[in-house]
Order: sequence, then C-alpha cells, then structure tokens
Amino acid sequence: MAKNMPFVVRFQLPSGAHSFQDLVYGWTHHDVASVEGDPVILKGDGFPTYHLANVVDDYKMAVSHVLRGEEWLISTTKHLLLYQALGWHPPEYAHLPLLLNKDGSKLSKRQGDIFIQHFVQKGYLPDTLLDIITNCGSGFSGNQTGRTLPELIQQYNLQSISTHSALLDLEKLPEFSRVHLTRWIEGADTRAQLVAQLQTLLQEKFKDLIFDREYIERILVLRKGHLNILTDLLSPDYSYLWVRPAVHQEDLHGLSSEASDIGRLVVQCVSLSAFVFSFMLGNPCMRPGGLSRKDV
Repeated sequence: MAKNMPFVVRFQLPSGAHSFQDLVYGWTHHDVASVEGDPVILKGDGFPTYHLANVVDDYKMAVSHVLRGEEWLISTTKHLLLYQALGWHPPEYAHLPLLLNKDGSKLSKRQGDIFIQHFVQKGYLPDTLLDIITNCGSGFSGNQTGRTLPELIQQYNLQSISTHSALLDLEKLPEFSRVHLTRWIEGADTRAQLVAQLQTLLQEKFKDLIFDREYIERILVLRKGHLNILTDLLSPDYSYLWVRPAVHQEDLHGLSSEASDIGRLVVQCVSLSAFVFSFMLGNPCMRPGGLSRKDV
C-alpha cells in the first residue's frame, strides 16, 4: 500500500468446518478455509465481489429468507461468517434443486431454444411456462395441470421441497399450453387480449387484408380446446379461415380424373342439405314441442 501498488481485500476465514441448517437440505457443513482459502471480498478496482455485495444487499433490504439454487450451498458458510463478522443477524437459507433437461443434463444457453424469448415468439402464454416448470419440481401439492399463479401461491409449501433435481419435459408443453389457452379463450378479458394479438399476427401475414375483430373472436371460440398455441391459426391447415381457397381445374384433375363428377355431386349434396334444413325450419312437426292443437 505504501508503494501504491494494486491490492485486493480478503476475508480471513476461521479454520474448521462450520455447520448451518438449510431449510431444504438440513444440517450441512463445509470447511471452506482449507478447501478454498480466504476469499476476495474487494477486488483491485475497489469493486466488491458477489460474496460481500450479496450479504450487504440482503441485510440492507431486511431479507428474511434466501431461496437460491443448490450450487450456492457450499458458499453459504462464507456468507454466514461474513454476517457474524459484521455483527448482523443472518436470514434463513433454503437451497433449491436444479432444473435439468429430461435426460438429466444441465440447461444451457447453447441449446438456443431454452430462452424465455424463444417461447414468447412461439406463442406460449406465461401461465403455461409457469405451470410446466412448477409441475416438474416440488413444493406444491401433487402434479396438476392447469394451475394459475394464485393457485400456486395457495399451494406452495417450502417444507415439501425435495432435494431431487427437477427434470423439464418440454414434450408435454403443448398439452399444458392447450389447457391454458382454452382458459384464456373462455375469459372475456383474456379472450380480448388474444383477439388483439391474433389480429396483429394476421395483418403481418396477410398485409392486404382487413380482419374483423368479431369474426376473429368467433373463430377462437369455435376452435377452443383444439389449439395448442395461438399461432396454430396461422398454419396452412387454417388458411381457409382467412383467405378464399384458390384451386384451379387442372389441380383437381391432377388429383382425380373424376373431379368434375365429384364436384357436381358435392353441389347436389349441399343443395339437398339446404333444402332439408329449410324444410325443418318451416315444418311445425320438426319444431321443438311438436304439433299444437292449432297446427292439427
């Protein structure tokens, strides 16, 4: 320091293993002094490391419980000793098991499709992601599909969290999504949000067309329970809902040499169906309640 040379500040750890009780893992102890040595708490540029900043920040915010991933379990001894050195009362700690891929490997940003933004762009609702993540973990009563945030808050129990890692099975995501999308379609306020979203998506896809909000709402109600995500309605399977199909005579004959005959039969069937329907509407015998005395 007299020579004005760069330096760091370390926290001198007492030797020996120090025990503490974790709310999930129970009593645990780590001899960090012999394994890691004295940790740096202020770097050469005067900026604090995570260990010091985390302790000071939690204390200043009067945090009572710290819930974090199990990878921080081994560092908790250092944090508790810092609390002790500063003369502060520490919060309670609960370390949570990790969320892993279905095969037990760690989630990685290299996977690309694991970012929240990826699911947002695909059209998955926030409720869907929250539901599937909490479903594969622990801390809630049973494995149920379709739970909302208020229901999860009501069911949450810290004492029921297990130490086993949670395996994220994204193959079940469409099933979870269908349940929540159906619920959104059933709710008036949430359905209005879906209509607005779908109207924007349709105008981006079919730039020269104008789509009526009431028509879009009718389509959503009609396909309720059949859609996994909102963008399903933009797939080729549903294009007939938004644009008039254009089929040329040559295309039909390429499918069948009897295309013209089939077309005439279809027209006859449609005409007959329309006649039967109008007959049912006009015939009192076909009305609910049958014949009245006056009809007789």
